[in-house]
Amino acid sequence: MRSSPAILQVLPTLVSGGVERGTLEIAEALVAAGFRALVASAGGPLVPALEALGARHLTLPLDTKSPLGIWRNAATLAEITRSEQVAILHARSRAPAWSALLAARRTGARFVTTYHGTYNEGFPGKRLYNSVMARGDRVIAISRFIAGVVRARHGVGEDRLRIIPRGVDERRFDPAAVAPDRVAALRAAWGLAPGRPVVMLPGRVTRWKGQGVLVEAMATLPGDAVALLVGDAGAKPAFRDELQDRIAALGLDARVRLVGHAADVPAALLLADVVVHASTDPEAFGRTVIEAQAMERCVIASDLGGPTETVEEGVTGWRVPPGDPAALAAAIGRVLAMTPEDRAAAGARARAAVLAGYTTARMQAATLDVYRDVL
Repeated sequence: MRSSPAILQVLPTLVSGGVERGTLEIAEALVAAGFRALVASAGGPLVPALEALGARHLTLPLDTKSPLGIWRNAATLAEITRSEQVAILHARSRAPAWSALLAARRTGARFVTTYHGTYNEGFPGKRLYNSVMARGDRVIAISRFIAGVVRARHGVGEDRLRIIPRGVDERRFDPAAVAPDRVAALRAAWGLAPGRPVVMLPGRVTRWKGQGVLVEAMATLPGDAVALLVGDAGAKPAFRDELQDRIAALGLDARVRLVGHAADVPAALLLADVVVHASTDPEAFGRTVIEAQAMERCVIASDLGGPTETVEEGVTGWRVPPGDPAALAAAIGRVLAMTPEDRAAAGARARAAVLAGYTTARMQAATLDVYRDVL
């Protein structure tokens, strides 16, 4: 196996999130394609899942942002690159990327980056710090929106820039693959009466994800629809408490519920008549949108960032101005007023669009093409 090219992905931790999930998906594809898949991070609960795919995990303090820590990590990554004969270092986050870039320069390995976010530039020197993500021999942008950011901020040319959208596992996110008892178990756990319309916002409970916008929209939405805010508040529960207070103040305790983390996301999505993406800041991509579409759900998304590419107005979903509760309430009302047949048709179009352009398999194949191109 040592004769096979080694690809080393670097990121801060393997805890949870889109970056981590993408790392595992690419590791899986590398192993299947005959590469040696290595991942370096500070570790986390996803390490066993990574190793079960046949990849190796190397524990390094890559979650540090201190200049000294970055320098030390660069030296260690250079040692690993030489000893493991690493052909490509693939960086997915800024601080580890600086270490990986230095290691690549010291060893002659190639350097690839994935530009995963818009990266705030509010502090002096932040653009320079962010620029490491645009210094790869190839720079992968996860949406056309992010590709535009990379071009405008860093002047990356088309010779190095590659657009590879995030993907959804169509085998897992398939309505036909979800047993009815999985849906029934969640319905019982969340106390949902049969036949009651369900509006769902999946996502981490944080201000910019727009849960507050949906709460305000529900205050003006007629009928008995219930809104489920599905997601974890993590280590910052203050906003969750603020939401609870606002729900109570608006008299929405029976119509808006924070149900916490859902382990079975496909089953949860099948409970929804409408899935809402209400982010008030631009999403780099917005994977929850394509997950809902893959489950044939009707999606209403904020009209900014990545979802403008995955939600075709009136065809695979609907878009509304971000941060506008009245517009969101009106859109929800229109979708709930559709016949079940029309909603099903919209959901079917949404799934077809996902299968055509936004699957994990397509993302994996395109990333392997980048590696082969660089090699």
